[in-house]
Amino acid sequence: FVNMCLQVFLIECIGPLVIYLLFYFRLPLIYAPKYEFTASKHLVVHIACVCHSFHYMKRILETLFVHRFSHGTMPLRNIFKNCSYHWCFAAWMAYYINHPLYTPPYYGEKQVKAALAVFLFCQLGSFSIHMALRNLKLPGCKIKKIPYPTKNPFTWIFALVSCPNYTYELGSWLGFTLMTQCVPVLFFTVVGFIQMTVWAKGKHRSYLKEFKEYPTLRSTILPFIL
Repeated sequence: FVNMCLQVFLIECIGPLVIYLLFYFRLPLIYAPKYEFTASKHLVVHIACVCHSFHYMKRILETLFVHRFSHGTMPLRNIFKNCSYHWCFAAWMAYYINHPLYTPPYYGEKQVKAALAVFLFCQLGSFSIHMALRNLKLPGCKIKKIPYPTKNPFTWIFALVSCPNYTYELGSWLGFTLMTQCVPVLFFTVVGFIQMTVWAKGKHRSYLKEFKEYPTLRSTILPFIL
């Protein structure tokens, strides 16, 4: 590993990916013995597994090949704090979504399709923002620049918010919440939104402090709202 930040991000992403799959495949000791290694009869359960796995595989690949970490070290306690947060929430939501008694969304297939569209749109948006931020700063260059929209339509949201990566992340989890209609997922989304808002406000203040010409109309994370 190049630095501690990379280790922490990889560990906190690999954990939820593996944990969720343990519940999806219904390994022994998780549910009643008669359900061991059985598959759910609901299509949404399988779609949710693909989406959850895709999200964390995307984060792992972005950590390895896209993100550039500005801080080379991270307190050891952050590993336990970050992993506890992501791993426990992954187990909590996976337990209920993959439970043999799980009930599909109220509006059925239409709700799942709409939620899937939101999820995929925001995942593409998230990747586009991360690539735009990567291209903004060359390796070894300490000169900071203001992020602006590029030719990629997914980056046009830069005209409205300072941290669109968090905006798209929130959208992804809202889509996943709508898809699964599961309380633990909703709770995870709300907690994540609160934390991302704190980070986004810090980044927004940093932009305003560093750049006198920073666009004053930009919101922090939600256009025209927050």
